[in-house]
Amino acid sequence: MVKNMNSKINKKIDIFKLIIVTAFIFIFSFMTYTFISKGKIYKEKLEDLTSSVVYKSSAPRGRIYDRNYNIIVDNVSVPVIFYEKSKNITTKEEIDLAYTVSKYLNIQYQKLTERNLKEFYLVNNKEHCNSKITNEEWKLYKARKLSNADIDNLKISRITVLELSQYNDTDKKAAYLYYLMNKGYSYDEKIIKDKDVTDEEYVTFTLNTNNFKGFKTKLEWERSYPYGDTFRLLLGNISNGLYEEEKEEYLKKGYALTDKVGISYLEKQYEEILKGTKASYLKKSSTKLEKLTSAKRGNDIVLTIDINLQKEVEAIIKEDLIRAKSEENTKYLNKTYVIIQEPNTGEILAVSGQSLVKNNNDYLTVDVTSGIVTDPFTPGSVVKGASMLVGYNQNAVQMGEVLTDECIKIKSIPQKCSSHAYGKLNDIDALAYSSNVYQFKIAMRVGKGNYSYNKPLTIDDKAFEIYRKTFSEFGLGGKTNIDLPVESLGYIGTSTKPEYLLNFAMGQYDSYTPIQLSQYINTMASNGKKYWPHFLKEIRNSSSTEEIGSLKKKIEPVLQAEVETKPEYLSRVQEGFKAVMDYGYGKGVMGRDRDAAGKTGTSETFIDTDGDGKIDTGTISNAFVGYSPSINPKMSIAVITPDVSHYENNSSFISYVNRRIARNVSNKYFELQENS
Repeated sequence: MVKNMNSKINKKIDIFKLIIVTAFIFIFSFMTYTFISKGKIYKEKLEDLTSSVVYKSSAPRGRIYDRNYNIIVDNVSVPVIFYEKSKNITTKEEIDLAYTVSKYLNIQYQKLTERNLKEFYLVNNKEHCNSKITNEEWKLYKARKLSNADIDNLKISRITVLELSQYNDTDKKAAYLYYLMNKGYSYDEKIIKDKDVTDEEYVTFTLNTNNFKGFKTKLEWERSYPYGDTFRLLLGNISNGLYEEEKEEYLKKGYALTDKVGISYLEKQYEEILKGTKASYLKKSSTKLEKLTSAKRGNDIVLTIDINLQKEVEAIIKEDLIRAKSEENTKYLNKTYVIIQEPNTGEILAVSGQSLVKNNNDYLTVDVTSGIVTDPFTPGSVVKGASMLVGYNQNAVQMGEVLTDECIKIKSIPQKCSSHAYGKLNDIDALAYSSNVYQFKIAMRVGKGNYSYNKPLTIDDKAFEIYRKTFSEFGLGGKTNIDLPVESLGYIGTSTKPEYLLNFAMGQYDSYTPIQLSQYINTMASNGKKYWPHFLKEIRNSSSTEEIGSLKKKIEPVLQAEVETKPEYLSRVQEGFKAVMDYGYGKGVMGRDRDAAGKTGTSETFIDTDGDGKIDTGTISNAFVGYSPSINPKMSIAVITPDVSHYENNSSFISYVNRRIARNVSNKYFELQENS
């Protein structure tokens, strides 16, 4: 019985052993098949899973052309020496490499900071610096209450001036080079030198890649400007790496920390178009790179600017501003803005702002063109066209109505007059001779005021809203949405005192930027159609040759709004603007024998002369807006010159600098058109 039981047990054990042996044979066979027969396939799959796409440095940006396809921003090659950390290189090897390479490289090691030098001391004297950490601090470190960075900072803070004094200029040069070699992420290309690389340096590093392990050369690019400083400010700048304040935004878009990016004006506005496409490589687990795509220059943009007209406009402003400083009462005169547009498209043909700077006994000018969107000023009578339209729309004045130009006196307020006592005027002559009183009387009617000489005046506050609504339809008091990264609204007054409504009607209350005034005259010229003012005319595909690429997109005029009025009312104001230029205060401002329409303006302004933040001095400012021809106009012009005169002496002289600039710029425009 027992014997049979043992026999059965042994038999089961033998079967179990056979199963186990068979299982092992199967597993061994499967593993052999997998690793030998399928090993290559799985290795490739593993590499695919662990590989990643990497990109080299920024590709060249797109070119920028003017409207006549003259290149105004291009790219030029720049020799660069850079460093890529080799795999498994030790700290000592990098330090030795820094000493070796520094002998062949001229770098500004004076930029080395004390922190940089201490970090260099730390990596050279690890054991000694370890002794600067107390036993208590090591305990905190082991308890993970102090990090590696905390320990290193403690070591660095305890390195003495005496210890650093052992380093001579050779050491400091190597220390600075070591800092550049280890700046940023370890896998990044480290730019060692990209300015003033000599031919000798470039050749030396190109031929010694084996000796200078990790140091390489390449030809990078930077922006060039064939027309020098002309229109330079609004073209904008690019950075050599991401700025901290916008870093996260660009990183989300796929930029690298070292990428070049537009940081101001048109370079920033059209970054997405101008940026190039970087070459891409597949990085295998073996660290070998397989090229996937080549670098491609960014798309080109064509601007609305006529660079030759732009150059002439800038020269005219500079010359006339400097000339005006020799005239009376120009103590506070220091800048002028000019904008030329096409009224029916909103295209900006030329734009410039120049400011005077004292240079010993002479004056120089600096470019302040960005002020066209950020520098509001009190416009004066140039806005009376919009004010007159408010009167027509509200039935506060009839076309052809005659009113008496006489001083207005509100109780407790100084009397308000025109520059001359004109007597009886109709609406056309009121614009031609810039009657303030004509606008005062319209404003009181719009505000439902009951005026009596030297009596209090009450108006309906809604009159301000009525005026501002029409003004905004012309572009005054709101953003024009010009294609620049920043734009100011100007200043909108908040008080609704009756006298301020009268001031508003003659352009002496709210303030506007030059681009708003330019859009205003454009809208008047284009029969009440308000077009988007812009610099972008075309987008062109990137070209691999010197020729401009094929057309990708043409920018069509964008109609933003239309003035709500009757066509006959608008025509009547246009007739008044024509009278301004034919026999009124604007005669000759756009050159002789020109079929032009426009409006002059003079305003009382106030400035801070001592920099204490308080307005302390009254000045006089001038403006002019116009267009030509008066029917189907091809161009508009806005010229603004603040602070042309002041009240500090007994002289009443006011420089004609604004008129001269307007005339000279207009004549130059017509001359270039006739010769084109």
